[in-house]
Amino acid sequence: MKNLAIFDLDNTLINTDSDHSWPQYLIKKGIVDAAETEAQNEKFYQDYQNGCLDIDAFLKFHLAPLARFSKEELAEFHREFMAEYIVPHISPMQRMLVQSHQMAGDEMLVISSTNEFIITPICHLFGIHNVIGTQLETGEDGRYTGNYVGTPSLKEGKITRLNQWLAERGETFESYGKVYFYSDSKNDLPLLRIVDEPVAVNPDAELEKEAKAKGWPILNFK
Repeated sequence: MKNLAIFDLDNTLINTDSDHSWPQYLIKKGIVDAAETEAQNEKFYQDYQNGCLDIDAFLKFHLAPLARFSKEELAEFHREFMAEYIVPHISPMQRMLVQSHQMAGDEMLVISSTNEFIITPICHLFGIHNVIGTQLETGEDGRYTGNYVGTPSLKEGKITRLNQWLAERGETFESYGKVYFYSDSKNDLPLLRIVDEPVAVNPDAELEKEAKAKGWPILNFK
């Protein structure tokens, strides 16, 4: 029976936060108002780290610029973004962690609160093609509308989206020998607490405290 290896993305498989970096890229590109975007970006990032993020307000801010461009234009932006803001923050150890599960024949899945536009190409860089991110609405013109659909994959929402993914495959947790989950954030404690093999990666203070108390492995890739 194969295992399921689930990974958070930001500050877990990459030593940066793609959600936080994308607005920085847009500022540098001159696409958004620098002062307002910087202030909002920092506020939401602190709220996330403090565990009090207003996901609806955050997504309204974060997704609005996507509606201004075609998906082809956004794909070109993303290639620039990934080369400058993401690839330099991937360590050999993070690549080796993914490869170890791939070589073991495990099913691979990334589940992140970051939206699917940002995370999907990054996951593909690791050879991971099962990707759960906050889902984006596409209009009749083929562009993103700036809205999201379904349940955002944040906190307990990750469990909801994971169960939906498993159900679509006709599976449950019991379909796998072991279920691993790697994460850096206290926001992911709901899912970490229900898997067979929780692993803290670059953990924040609250996650590190619980990991030590419960004897979970702790990895540091920074």
